[in-house]
Amino acid sequence: MRTNDKNELIKNLDKLKTTLNGAIRIRKNLGINSVNPVEWCKTQITSKNSTVRREGKNYYVKANGYEITINASSFTIITAHTL
Repeated sequence: MRTNDKNELIKNLDKLKTTLNGAIRIRKNLGINSVNPVEWCKTQITSKNSTVRREGKNYYVKANGYEITINASSFTIITAHTL
């Protein structure tokens, strides 16, 4: 993990978004039906125990037993899973 990866993602947190299909996929995978998935992911990213690594075109965030995949150029949340 590079500290710069987490700092870069947090610096661009206001750009974080997902598609309609992405929101459906995230809610289904995590069982968070009544929660805004983008806001939920922001909370996980800014968690003090989160780790962020960039591999190729994606960021991978691990926090609190979850992994979130985010496109690094568009800041679009692709998916999230429990670990």
